[in-house]
Amino acid sequence: MKERTILRFVEATAVFLFTLQAVRVLFSVLFGIIYDAVFAGPMTPWVIIVHLLLLLAFLSPLFAPRRTSRLWTLLVFSLLVYLGRIPLTLNDPQARLYSSLLVIAAFGVYATALLRQSPLIFPRALIAALVADQFFRALGNTFDVTLRDGWLLYQVILSVALAGFSWWLFSLAREWAEEVAAWGLGLWGGLAVGAFLFLELSLLSLPNAVARWSEGSYAVLAPALLLVTLLPLLPGAQRWRQRCSEVRSAAPGLWGVGLVLLTALSLAVGYLFGGVVAGVALLFSQFLVLLALPDVLVSGRDHSALWLAVGSLFFLLLNFAYAFAFTYAYTLAFFRGAGLPIILVAALVATLPAALRRPSPPMQAWPWRGVQWAVAALLVIACTVLAWPPSLRVKEAGPSVRVGTYNIHYGYHTDWRFYLEEMARTIEESGADIVALQEVDTGRITSYSVDDALWLARRLRMGVVYQPTVEHLTGIALLYRFPLQQAEGQLLTSRLEQTAIVCAQLKVGGELLDACGIWLGLEPEERAAQLTDALEFIAGEEPVVFGGDFNSTPDSPIYRRLLEAGFSDPFVSGGFEPLPTAPSESPRERIDYVWIRGLSVVDAQVPDSTASDHRMVVIEASLE
Repeated sequence: MKERTILRFVEATAVFLFTLQAVRVLFSVLFGIIYDAVFAGPMTPWVIIVHLLLLLAFLSPLFAPRRTSRLWTLLVFSLLVYLGRIPLTLNDPQARLYSSLLVIAAFGVYATALLRQSPLIFPRALIAALVADQFFRALGNTFDVTLRDGWLLYQVILSVALAGFSWWLFSLAREWAEEVAAWGLGLWGGLAVGAFLFLELSLLSLPNAVARWSEGSYAVLAPALLLVTLLPLLPGAQRWRQRCSEVRSAAPGLWGVGLVLLTALSLAVGYLFGGVVAGVALLFSQFLVLLALPDVLVSGRDHSALWLAVGSLFFLLLNFAYAFAFTYAYTLAFFRGAGLPIILVAALVATLPAALRRPSPPMQAWPWRGVQWAVAALLVIACTVLAWPPSLRVKEAGPSVRVGTYNIHYGYHTDWRFYLEEMARTIEESGADIVALQEVDTGRITSYSVDDALWLARRLRMGVVYQPTVEHLTGIALLYRFPLQQAEGQLLTSRLEQTAIVCAQLKVGGELLDACGIWLGLEPEERAAQLTDALEFIAGEEPVVFGGDFNSTPDSPIYRRLLEAGFSDPFVSGGFEPLPTAPSESPRERIDYVWIRGLSVVDAQVPDSTASDHRMVVIEASLE
């Protein structure tokens, strides 16, 4: 019995892992499709068809066959997941769109068959898949290495090997007696699965998101979060679950209210506060929702397909609502500041089944306890090493400093290929010592959950200061190579999308230099108010470099006000051609600038890289 359970667990973990990756890819591709429909237009029939396919993929549990052997269903749809996972590695939006839909649809049928055949494996395999997902993302400094160039051959080999494993398992399972599932999903269980997946993919399983929420150290939180996620899989987990069940049976009301309130409270602390307290609170939130996960199963139910489909729809609803919390300025204004309430609703639903007074599903003890502990220890140690920051390439002071500004468009090229590596090369080839970055995501599912600021800083071995603007996970940043003295940021007056300014005081030789980055809004009135805030914020006597996407052309009031404030445009003052910067392909407008004050111009240029939807601007200035 244990042998068949372990083998099926391995297969389910692989299927669940590939599905988690497919969901992340699908929402990232959808972001580009919806973005173009909203800003470029029009809303074509193809966009509507894509969303209908999305709905059908998430409703696939309803199409799971009942008369076909569950073993055949598990085999066929696991093979479809393995096959569909291969094109996900290709950095092509079309290939990723259809392959992710295939994986998700196949997963829905597979998961339904698993719930009918071996339901107790479901929560355990899901947790194991989250552990594997965290590890692959740690390998790439938050950028899943299995979605990057160079992984395709490995993915083909892995998918083929897993296909062989599933076929072998099918051959063995045909000789085993048919199992009768005593557990399944009810309504609340299905909703809880959807809420749990939303929490994990939006926050709790992303160490970079936890670090940004708590303003903590990614290097510390990555292995800590992996350890917390591993706990339910380790020997002894069944004992603490049994103790929890005993407490729940003795005081069901206290247990239920306590579990829900503790989860909500810890998430709120993580959102509203910073530092160690917030980081620990978010880790505790992860522990609580993992504790509650097995209780999505209830005894004697055979409606798992229906309730899994309902949970999938709830997952979609939560994700779209959360997306509106980031894009409130262009969708529904009342979603501004709605991130925490949405997270709290998901936490309530995810923990509610465990708070109800009913029998808890058993947890089987698995053999090889020492091996399990050893594997867990190796994973945590490896994650600690991978998460540790590389040494910075600190630059010694020279006669001049090169400063750039770059709107990185959340890591996307104009055609919505994820080009973060190409952007890193653009910065590297520019020789910039300081770079102001705009449109920086640090853990959103719509940009592959990558922390753009952390990834670029580690890839280039530069220091980074990040200033969040919306829901902790999107904002602006400043990369630097000189010793940092201090840094601070400030939100700017914003009626539409929230913007900010970030400044770092750097020591360049024996001189202090203030380096500031900004992103101004889309409306003239907002930009005027925001620039007033910004000029007050950077008032001082030190030399200043001030870069960003100002969304203003040289004939605008913003340009004139900066000249009046004592800044100079290096292209004009140095006699260099002021080339346009947006869009990156066939640029027409000059809206990205690096302004200077108290420095003399040496060089100014606009590299011809089209990795983002804006071109980078680079200037060289002397402090002498």
